[in-house]
Amino acid sequence: MNLLPLLALLGSLISLCIGSSYAKTLFPALGVEAVSALRIGLSALILFAVLRPWRMNWSRHELGALALYGSTLGLMNLMFYESIARIPLALAIAIEFTGPLAVAIWNSHRWLDALWLALAVLGLSMLLPWSGFEGADLDPIGMAYALAAAVCWALYIVLGQKVARRHGVQAVAMGMAFAAVLVVPIGAMQPEVDWAQSHWWLWGLAVALFSSALPYALEIYALRHMRRHTFSIGLSLEPAVGAVAGWLILSESLTVLQGLAIVLVICACMGSAWPRRPPAHGT
Repeated sequence: MNLLPLLALLGSLISLCIGSSYAKTLFPALGVEAVSALRIGLSALILFAVLRPWRMNWSRHELGALALYGSTLGLMNLMFYESIARIPLALAIAIEFTGPLAVAIWNSHRWLDALWLALAVLGLSMLLPWSGFEGADLDPIGMAYALAAAVCWALYIVLGQKVARRHGVQAVAMGMAFAAVLVVPIGAMQPEVDWAQSHWWLWGLAVALFSSALPYALEIYALRHMRRHTFSIGLSLEPAVGAVAGWLILSESLTVLQGLAIVLVICACMGSAWPRRPPAHGT
């Protein structure tokens, strides 16, 4: 097997988790909304410059679908940042992953997927404050934001499949633009941020590059050279990568219980992505 696609996928996960960790370090100075606005706004500019979606003729119906898709993308990013401002990065990622897991199980008819759903539910239940487990003392508001991000991610997948089939990568650029229309005004209204300071824009550009531009480019390369189920299984490792990034960059340590909960969610995601039967030789 060619190792380059696997390395590209791993690089995407590392870049994304580094970008999220770095974004979290900016929250005390800028606030969650402003950092989210910088990431979304600058990512939209980068994608517009690279993909140039203005060259296409968009109908009113198409723009409406893209606006809904982009709004979901913007809310997903904002909810995720609100969650990592209150709970460890790895746990927020694990909770958010229940969104795509729910979509995968909903579209599946395998009885085995009930096991993966049970594993994910067990992992999440262990983190609830009233679960009775020692160490299950996460901020409930942070968990609620992570669950909201999971719902947004599920909607993003459903809506994204529709627009991507029709418009390909151009849908991502237009979706990010609509996300910026939603999120940027919220961040721009934060009174504590002096937007005339150039270093805010440089820091925001770093977040946009590591959290959006670079991971997206690496994922596109990996998807073109890997089977889809292999890609999905590899993507399930993101909570583990987030745990390492949170520990190294943010000094976030997890309890044994929290680590076990993450492992259960990762196993559930991997199991749901596993193919029903071995792929035919050469496919």
